[in-house]
Amino acid sequence: MSIPLSALSDFTEHPIVQAPMAGGVSCPELAGKVSESGGLGFLAAGYKTPEAMYEDIKQLRGLTQRPFGVNLFMPQPDHADAGSLERYRAQLGGEAMWYETELGDTDHATDDAYEAKLAILFDDPVPVVSFTFGCPTRGVLERFHKRGTYTVVTVTSVGEAQVAEWSGADAVCVQGTEAGGHQATHRDDPQEDGTGSALGLLSLVEHVKDAVRLPVIAAGGVMRGRQIAAVLAAGAVAAQLGTAFLVCPESGADPVHKEAMTNPLFNRTAMTRAFTGRPARALVNRFLREHGRYAPAAYPHVHHLTASVRKAAAKAKDPQGMALWAGQGHRLARDLPAAQLMDVLVTELTVAREALLKRGVPGSGA
Repeated sequence: MSIPLSALSDFTEHPIVQAPMAGGVSCPELAGKVSESGGLGFLAAGYKTPEAMYEDIKQLRGLTQRPFGVNLFMPQPDHADAGSLERYRAQLGGEAMWYETELGDTDHATDDAYEAKLAILFDDPVPVVSFTFGCPTRGVLERFHKRGTYTVVTVTSVGEAQVAEWSGADAVCVQGTEAGGHQATHRDDPQEDGTGSALGLLSLVEHVKDAVRLPVIAAGGVMRGRQIAAVLAAGAVAAQLGTAFLVCPESGADPVHKEAMTNPLFNRTAMTRAFTGRPARALVNRFLREHGRYAPAAYPHVHHLTASVRKAAAKAKDPQGMALWAGQGHRLARDLPAAQLMDVLVTELTVAREALLKRGVPGSGA
């Protein structure tokens, strides 16, 4: 029986994790380059069939012998209101006409084939598995431990981190409100929308560190080595970067999406349910402005409803109809190959940590 490694540093030379970005962005090519460069590359299994997830794993194993991770979406309760969904379908009718496509079917399972994906990962273990939109049961996490798999639960609050610790996770990925894409909240409460209750990354890291003893991976708006140094000084063991890697040539993101990251036309981000029915941070474009206020709290139903429109907009090279997921630091994105970006980040981190050491900042040691 394998014994789990005791620390995240056992899997990675540098404290840099490439975020698992669903929808094809975190592909084997990107994850392989990051792992080969001393970071921890991640595959995103969200929205994929179990078979497609396994094919990605096999492909990645052919690209690197170094550790990597796989991210799973937790099953979601089906609380979608049929009336709200139909009203939103009517709201989006003009989009379907404009892009000459049909709106998607919302009658899909809400579990993202979770059990089937677990079965594959139990049968053929990978080094690291992380979870989004909830926390697995203690039994699931124990089964991973017995197979030597290191487990990470993504959290957005102290309460979620405490549940992850109680359930037996090896670490938590603390996601600040600055992060691009979906907020990984364990309970999607529409009453929280627009309340400003979500915490920024550094504050959240400090709160979580005070509440649990688990290692913390810090995620949200991190784009530079100086920011990695800052979260390490705050007590994190690593930083997770998504938007920074999205623009790399190895990323599976659409070229229009990549170009939008630094396009002056898109100068801010906002949290929206417009594209998927769950709060997610994206560049503010026409679709978000026109439909965000009407989108119901219905995930993944809205995701499936809008998928064909988003795909058609991408085919038409029209960023105004796409879900342009982006963190608040998107304007700092650098169009570099993943290996070169890793080198730059490590150099920046080294310089920043040396500067902090000279100032006597705790937690800044190499």
